[in-house]
Amino acid sequence: MKKTNINSTSTGRSTSSRTISIIGSGNVATHLALALHQAGHTIRQVFSREFDHASLLASRIGAQPINKIDLLDSLSDVYILAVNDDALYDLALDLHPTDALIIHTSGSTPASVLKPISRRHGVVWSPQTFVRDLALDYSRLPLCIEGSDPDVEANIEALFSTISNHIYHLDFEQRRWAHLAAVMVNNFGNAINALAQDLSGKHGIDFSMLRPLAEMTVKKMDYGPLWAQQTGPARRHDQKTIDAQRRLLANDPKMLQLYDMMTEIIQSHDIH
Repeated sequence: MKKTNINSTSTGRSTSSRTISIIGSGNVATHLALALHQAGHTIRQVFSREFDHASLLASRIGAQPINKIDLLDSLSDVYILAVNDDALYDLALDLHPTDALIIHTSGSTPASVLKPISRRHGVVWSPQTFVRDLALDYSRLPLCIEGSDPDVEANIEALFSTISNHIYHLDFEQRRWAHLAAVMVNNFGNAINALAQDLSGKHGIDFSMLRPLAEMTVKKMDYGPLWAQQTGPARRHDQKTIDAQRRLLANDPKMLQLYDMMTEIIQSHDIH
């Protein structure tokens, strides 16, 4: 039966410490390792093909750095594969079968990719953008989990509820759609903001003056359906303003195409 997405749930802090190995040393691996370490878990090993990268993260959490997969020992309770999707498939072939809990962090890869390694496998994925040296409040971090069976999923929830009060149960189909929505909110949203920053810079405008506008745009998420809160010339069907802005973009075909597409989308969602 397809699981139902539940709202954020506070499950309380676990008092049982786990021994964990982290495979990966990038942004996601760094934040998960730091969060789990701060929650009282033991990070035993950190693997990266670049030894310097493994050492840098391992030194922050008292772990052993390794750069060869065959140096990964079998003494951890949990192994977290925080690598990119292509590397994940390769690692699934390289790792030896085990009875330990194996977890990957991909939003768009099924948990079953880990089945050859362990019958106890699952996913923890966060719809968050991670910057290695930018601090996060982990207690507010949304974490989407899936387990190979109900007991495994409960085990994953128990582990990650020690760092976050916001756990969501999503199956693979839900997680794929959530990942797509996250791409639109973050990656596409950031790209549009970057275009606006470029435009501002070309015309001597201080882009930072738009920060309160961006913050208000995010705050609207707390006040109901976003289409009902849409504003701007497209929403008002202010054709004179739309035509004037299209003329400003006449020498930039890609920006003009984006402007026209967004205008059409907004007007097609008119709520009267």
